[in-house]
Amino acid sequence: MGAETKRKTRRGKRGGETKRQQDDTETAKEQGSTATGPEAASSDAYVAPPMESGAAPFYFDTQATTDVAEAQAEKISPASYGLVNPDLQKYLKSCEDMLDEQKFGSAEDRDIFINNVYSEMKNFELQLTTDHEASRILEKLFWISNDYQIKRYFSLTREDTIRLVVHRFSSHTIQTLLLLSAVALEREMRGEVCDFADTGDDEAGGPQAVRTALPTFEELILGLAKTLAPQWSYLMANEYASHILRVLLLVLAGSPIEDQSNPKSSIKSKRSVKYMEDRNPQPAHHRSLASKRAVPSSFGPALTELLQTVSNEMGDLAARGFTSTTIGGTVLQSMLELQAERASIEYPGSLLDKCLMGLISAKDSSDASNARRDAYIKMMIEDVAGSHFLQMVMKLCSSELLQKFYDSYFRGNLKALAFHPISNFVVQSLFSNVKSERQLKSMIEGVAPMVGDLLFKNRPGVVRALVDSCVRLESGYLEIVNALYSGLGAKSVAERNELINLLAFLITYAEFANSDYNRLQFKIQGSLIIQAMLQFPSDGLEPLMESYFSQDPEKIFTWCKDPSGSRIIEAILKSKQVPANSKRRVLEQYLGRYAELAMDRCGSHIAEACWEAADIQLKEKILREFIKRETQLQDNQFGRFMLRNFRLEQYKRKSSEWRERERGLEKKKLMFKDFLGPGSSDTKPNGASAQPAAGPKTPQHTTFGSKASKAKASDVDEIDSLFQKSNVQLTDNDQADKINQATAGKVAEANKHDKKDKSLEAVMSAISGAKRKKSKSKDKSQEEDKEQSKAKKSKKTKEEERKKRRAFTG
Repeated sequence: MGAETKRKTRRGKRGGETKRQQDDTETAKEQGSTATGPEAASSDAYVAPPMESGAAPFYFDTQATTDVAEAQAEKISPASYGLVNPDLQKYLKSCEDMLDEQKFGSAEDRDIFINNVYSEMKNFELQLTTDHEASRILEKLFWISNDYQIKRYFSLTREDTIRLVVHRFSSHTIQTLLLLSAVALEREMRGEVCDFADTGDDEAGGPQAVRTALPTFEELILGLAKTLAPQWSYLMANEYASHILRVLLLVLAGSPIEDQSNPKSSIKSKRSVKYMEDRNPQPAHHRSLASKRAVPSSFGPALTELLQTVSNEMGDLAARGFTSTTIGGTVLQSMLELQAERASIEYPGSLLDKCLMGLISAKDSSDASNARRDAYIKMMIEDVAGSHFLQMVMKLCSSELLQKFYDSYFRGNLKALAFHPISNFVVQSLFSNVKSERQLKSMIEGVAPMVGDLLFKNRPGVVRALVDSCVRLESGYLEIVNALYSGLGAKSVAERNELINLLAFLITYAEFANSDYNRLQFKIQGSLIIQAMLQFPSDGLEPLMESYFSQDPEKIFTWCKDPSGSRIIEAILKSKQVPANSKRRVLEQYLGRYAELAMDRCGSHIAEACWEAADIQLKEKILREFIKRETQLQDNQFGRFMLRNFRLEQYKRKSSEWRERERGLEKKKLMFKDFLGPGSSDTKPNGASAQPAAGPKTPQHTTFGSKASKAKASDVDEIDSLFQKSNVQLTDNDQADKINQATAGKVAEANKHDKKDKSLEAVMSAISGAKRKKSKSKDKSQEEDKEQSKAKKSKKTKEEERKKRRAFTG
């Protein structure tokens, strides 16, 4: 039975082929074509020219239209050089463990190992790049190779670049070579890269210097751009080549490429990143790839020409197609971002105009193509890939184009778009990138009726985007606060005093009044909205702070032990807009409970923030509290950290030194107040009066980060770290005054030239000079003491010897 079935299958196959040939012949006869060979074809049909010997494996018709040319480009076949020698493949796999562990005895041993691997791979380099396992091992090898080896391998790939970049495995190899070339390019600009290498042996067996010249990294990168430019549109649509185009653009621009600590900035896909992590537990990366880099002067014009040429040659249909694809869309977004950095992208016929179907060039709303364009953009707003493209457009577009977007596609449709699972992100991007105060207030007015629905139906990010824009544009505070009151159902004064609770738990007042407070859970988005509102000025901040101080202190203390609630307290203490006396009230709420805060995972951050905002008197109260519960704090991992940071041992051993140190820190901040600019710190000496604010009067104190503060707190932290590095001990008031005078003189001299960097250097040199002077005097006094002790010892020895001689002679 099986044999009969097998024979029947073979006969059926031959019979099927014969039947298809007969059907084709009959079809041709029905169409009136009696020819059966190419010589009898109609004269209108296209006949490809014969290929000459040595011609490329694919043919491009230069007379064809753009669409036909792209269709022909799809005939490009990925590179194929045959199977890798099993012995060579086995050798590379044996080397993989050494590449992963990198346990070399010395740098010389590592270089010998790398040279041996490259010697074994000689004449098989391109073949290895297309192998599944070998290409992955090559990437590991490249990260520990020297500049010459990277340059040589990169040069070899120029022979068949197009077919290598569209290959599934070799494309990742090319990308790694390009990344390492970007790193080596900085060294090449400093003249630290050698263009020659000494390799090889002579016939007698001795070493022989072979001088092999190679192109520079600058020439290699520019050559790669020139090679890929004619096929740019096709490569954008190729899933294996598109990431190389993104890297190439960022390398030419000198922009940050990828940060290993931020997975979202990775050029590779999620699947590719996971694949490499599973097979390489310690992925290699270079620190300079995550920062701005210096590039040769030739890169700027080359990038501008590349972007302009590709933009002009890309058809309207192809540009619109890339906006809704995940592969080419990322390259398109990078191109638009780089174009926006160099020139305007909003002119008729620009790449952005092509992507938006002529929205920029359209002047009359009654344009015939307006309906098709509206349908196309509305489709993009709700598309997964198209929404990402529009989010990027919102960041780059001008105020006029943003207003055109809002009027044409968002006004009147905000409710439907804001609740859509995809388009709500476009709405958030629109609100986050508002360009003017008028636009912001107009959008708040449009959103105000549905703020409650947005907060309680899983779309609080839309409201948060508006709050962030209010902080950025310094406008719209009262409008957004009133919208929140209305959405939360808080009408009376008593109800509005619960504003901070209603936002923290994202709940209406009616539900809050009938719920058990201890069972309510903080919402992350609500906490983020409050943290943003704490950056409002006094008129927008006052309702929130009044609501905070109207709460029961016992309930507020429970916030300190919650991840989201503790962020709110920490934001109050660090906000530059919160008045100094309001911060003092917050600090006094926790007196007697700082030890309990210090032993909690979240509360320890609150204790540290309170310490930074407290004056010396309040810090001493905190330390006295720590002394009473020192044993418990020592047994707690967070408590030990607080004891070490607050220098409890120094306070117990010699409190005067601890006070001098704290006063010295305050003097440093006061001394650099003018240097960092007006309002850089609101530190006040003891006895200075603070600005009055709502609530009962509180004792005067020293704190940082008032409303008048404009400079970043990180500046003060940087100054403190510089002083700590200098190890200047301000244990004497006279010594501190001398240092202050010296630094003040240096700062005044530097300010005449208006160069802050040099002023900082002058200040630090003065501090280091005082330190050296102090250390020299100390060393001199020690030497004098040693000499005096030696003289006393020698005198005493002579006296004893003299007594012994007298006793012997007697």
